[in-house]
Amino acid sequence: MVSQAERDKAVYAYRVDLAKLKSEVQLIERNDFKLMKAENSRLESDLEKLKQKLREEISRTQANVRLDLNLEKGRVRDEASMQEIKIKEMKTRIESEISSVRTQMETIKFQIMQYMIGTMTGAGALFLAYLRMFK
Repeated sequence: MVSQAERDKAVYAYRVDLAKLKSEVQLIERNDFKLMKAENSRLESDLEKLKQKLREEISRTQANVRLDLNLEKGRVRDEASMQEIKIKEMKTRIESEISSVRTQMETIKFQIMQYMIGTMTGAGALFLAYLRMFK
């Protein structure tokens, strides 16, 4: 069998080995914790950078959308003013045509009045001549 001294020696060696193992496990745990903490910090930093990049991208996109909307408004305004100018030109042209037709109508009316007065004068002269002939 095993003597008491050998057994005590073996127990002491196991305890020393157990203490070494325990300190190694604690050291590994501390290192793993530090590594996890560093990785966590790096991930938080990356996440913050991504958030900032997303905010910038959103701001840039919003600015582009606002710019596009303003450009579209300007284009619509320009198009509306061009349409308004065309409408005014057409209105002026129509009014010009209407006044031209009115002038022609007045001219024709005046000519009709002249022919009517001439005809009435001629008819009156014939009527007076007829009356004079039979009197």
